[in-house]
Amino acid sequence: MTAAGVDPFVRHRALEGFGAAGQDALAGARVAVVGMGGLGCPAAQYLAGAGVGRLTLIDSDAVSLTNLHRQLLYGPADVGRRKVDAAAQVLTERAPWCEVTPLDQRLTATAAAAALAGHDVVLDGTDTWASRYLIADAAAELGVPVVWGAISAWYGQVTVFDGAHHLRDVFPEEPAAHLAVCEGGGVLGPLAGQVGTAMASQAVMVLTGVGTALAGRLSVIDARDGAWRTLPVAAHAEAR
Repeated sequence: MTAAGVDPFVRHRALEGFGAAGQDALAGARVAVVGMGGLGCPAAQYLAGAGVGRLTLIDSDAVSLTNLHRQLLYGPADVGRRKVDAAAQVLTERAPWCEVTPLDQRLTATAAAAALAGHDVVLDGTDTWASRYLIADAAAELGVPVVWGAISAWYGQVTVFDGAHHLRDVFPEEPAAHLAVCEGGGVLGPLAGQVGTAMASQAVMVLTGVGTALAGRLSVIDARDGAWRTLPVAAHAEAR
């Protein structure tokens, strides 16, 4: 409840199949968002707004002017600030019920497991394959599901990696260099919002058990025609 006694989540509680139990699950959840760029910004906003109790924001970058067309947590006055600090300030103001912890660090092989431990779900919004594999491996070792998203140019992808599915099932080897990062390449700003909010929705499904999350399916969008397409993802050998 807010100070005025108004329940900010009344529309969630009215959802058939969600209700008070779903909202309580979000309130008790701890979620890590790795990468506070084009995907992490909308995902974190919607998770905080939805009532997630604790968010950990992990990133080592500062805001640049070229980020602003797709990273709408930030404005011109934030250029040069650490992303996690700027994001935490905005999220705390907009969603005071959410405890936000900023971690200004780049995950490494030695630090990833410690940073991700204790979370109920991890959102991977990073833009390098080294980081993506690192997060996927650490989360798999911890038994924490990963909501994964990626964007490049006109295309976006979203899925959930659980105990039976892994990033390496979809991408056994690092893709070609031109697909490795979005920095320096073209990317449609609104596409980041579409994919980031889809990631937030998937995290809510995972945390509440409502609906069917995308584990075992890769959802792909081409922004030029607006169509989402779903591809099957086979379980890795140990889970078959």
